Amino acid sequence: MKKIISLLLAVLMLTICLFGCGAKNDEAGDMELGADGAAGNSGVKNVSESDSEYGKLVENEFIKTADTPISTFSADVDTASYAYFRKLVNSGYDLSGLISTGGNSIRTEEMINYFDYDYEGPKENELFGINAQISPCPWNDESALLVLGLKTEEMQIKADNNLVFLIDVSGSMSSEDKLPLLKKAFSYLVAQLDENDVVSIVTYSGKEAVVLEGCEGSKSETIMKAVNKLEAKGSTNGEAGLTKAYALAEKYFIEGGNNRIIMASDGDLNVGISSSEELEKYVGEKRDSGVYLSVLGFGTGNFKDANMEAIADNGNGVYYYIDGESEAEKVFGSDIFSTLYTVGRDVKLQITFNGEAVESYRLVGYENRLLNEEDFEDDTKDAGDVGAGHTVTVCYELILTDGARELDGEWMTLAVRYKPVGEDKSLLNEYKIDKSAYTETPSGDFKFICCVAETSMLLHKSKYISNMGLSDIVAKLSELDLSGDAEKQEFLTLMRELMDE
Repeated sequence: MKKIISLLLAVLMLTICLFGCGAKNDEAGDMELGADGAAGNSGVKNVSESDSEYGKLVENEFIKTADTPISTFSADVDTASYAYFRKLVNSGYDLSGLISTGGNSIRTEEMINYFDYDYEGPKENELFGINAQISPCPWNDESALLVLGLKTEEMQIKADNNLVFLIDVSGSMSSEDKLPLLKKAFSYLVAQLDENDVVSIVTYSGKEAVVLEGCEGSKSETIMKAVNKLEAKGSTNGEAGLTKAYALAEKYFIEGGNNRIIMASDGDLNVGISSSEELEKYVGEKRDSGVYLSVLGFGTGNFKDANMEAIADNGNGVYYYIDGESEAEKVFGSDIFSTLYTVGRDVKLQITFNGEAVESYRLVGYENRLLNEEDFEDDTKDAGDVGAGHTVTVCYELILTDGARELDGEWMTLAVRYKPVGEDKSLLNEYKIDKSAYTETPSGDFKFICCVAETSMLLHKSKYISNMGLSDIVAKLSELDLSGDAEKQEFLTLMRELMDE
């Protein structure tokens, strides 16, 4: 009996030790890992699945045109993935660490759409200017690559704003790259408001609180005083905060204005609605109120990317990730009009491929934006919204037929369907794309887009990228003339840093 008791006590002590050590490691925060994922002192970090919650993405496969000639998906102008990629690289994550999250948190279309390209704007009575170029695919000698660029007109005169800042002040927001950075981000936005704008502030942690209600936008000191007093503590009840924010947005609704909730959080909702599916349903039900909901993501560690994307996508808004003060200035400074002012709602794209020119095709990215063919004409089906000056870039890998280059007719037809702001019935524009779009000498933008797509494919461990590595991408980027574009130059710098890890 004594031996049995001793054995039980030993097991009990071992269990306490194991759980105690685990608790201490959790409290210690992010562990530094080496390139092979083992703990070490190199300063290079590796991301684990436990660090973040991501929506699962499955890479698009090739589809035979003869079987399914039509490809349908929602437009997307989110840029969060690139800013998050930059955050991780600047924080010392190595390629192995990036790959461990790349299949889910870094979406190809968001990487590509972060940058500006030399696209032509729209013609009269059209929402988008259409830019199409087809050239040999750099990662597959047997295929071609179609790069479609859609650009909206930039807005010069701002509309009146009814803004509700919905701010997460739970305990998880206490680190420097969360609430303190959030305060700086809002300072850039507040500086651009005037007496015709209205601002309310709702906070949420264990419960929601109205910090400011219906304040004139020109009272920047009053607004920022309320923001700067915020402190992080407690659990995260996002449901209560969202409910109150929508109520205030509807109370101060401006007809013909920009009525928008701007939610700022790390997405770690642990009270009330907490899953991305629940968030999609709740925000989707509020969509018809005429209030848009955009999202700013902050921080790493317990950052919940899937929650943040679900909220923005279903709230007719845009999802940004703020990794530093420069990104805050970009979103609420130089890009303020595209950030705040929607010009096209429920934007859907549908491409019909001609089997005489295209044997098969593969959409690069947009995995969680795919729609059924019948959704295209269904005006009740939600899709992405596009802001003033936004661009949407789409890439298709194509297997061309032997006779494609001799075909006089179209290779494919692009159809774009969207709702003008304030209207419930969609408009349709169609564009023919033929062999005139093909070139053996693609533009610099085309080559840069290929490098960004290849980087994302590398992080996804794509089966389509062959043996291409970081050094190959860096070599191609180094050959491009990136002068005059600081953001593209920065991407090259990040890639070189990543290669040196």
